[in-house]
Amino acid sequence: MNEDSPHIAHLDGRPATTDDLAPLAFSGHAHFTAAQIRDGRVRGLDLHLERLRSASVELFGRALPEDLVRAHLRTALAAAPAADLSLTATVSSTAGEFTATEADLALLVRTGPPSTGPGGPLALAAVEHERFLPHIKHVGEVAKTHLLRQAAADGFDDAAFLDREGRFSEATIWNLVFWDGEAVVWPEARALTGTTLGIVRRQLDRLGVGQRTAAITPDDLPALAGAAVMNSWTPGVPVHRIGTTELPAAPRFLETLHQAYTAEPPTAP
Repeated sequence: MNEDSPHIAHLDGRPATTDDLAPLAFSGHAHFTAAQIRDGRVRGLDLHLERLRSASVELFGRALPEDLVRAHLRTALAAAPAADLSLTATVSSTAGEFTATEADLALLVRTGPPSTGPGGPLALAAVEHERFLPHIKHVGEVAKTHLLRQAAADGFDDAAFLDREGRFSEATIWNLVFWDGEAVVWPEARALTGTTLGIVRRQLDRLGVGQRTAAITPDDLPALAGAAVMNSWTPGVPVHRIGTTELPAAPRFLETLHQAYTAEPPTAP
């Protein structure tokens, strides 16, 4: 590893070799969580750990012990050359793909440069798409990049997904969130519950900010007072257009999302 590089890869608590990584290069049966590390700490650690646990149970029938996961995270962070990083933790089976064989689980921890995401505002294409197992943050999703590239070719910044009932669910690598002028509105549809979303929701409750869940369709957009996307990079990037519908700027809405996120105390693994 270049000592000046923020990139490291650890497999099961030790530096990963080429032989370790080669079988994982094209593995599509795995799941992960992504986080921004600041000063060696992360917001919503409990949500990341629960995401890894529940997804492992569903995909593999069992999960790595939490104390082991935390130990591997600590080892990777101790080896990183900086305290501010992007981090992904990916769980896979050593049996690989296309088999029902029971095998051990492996944890790959990778780090890279820190990110805060785009500044926005963004224009999102509205496309019909439903992810397989949308509640799991799994790998091998060619559709997300393909739809992003199609949206960019059509003059948009990214794409928002509509389910089979015509409801907005999520975006390519983002959760969607709306503002009705008084309350935060979360889309009612099958989607990944992001860790940032989980942080924001519980902190909005603590701050006394109204929030509700509702089915949002393209026809509902003109009545809304704002929209944003969020993921592990950021609790809110403004969205000024979805499809052909312009959405108003909502600075108070964005400030509220960021206030809720920063109210979450960061913790070390």
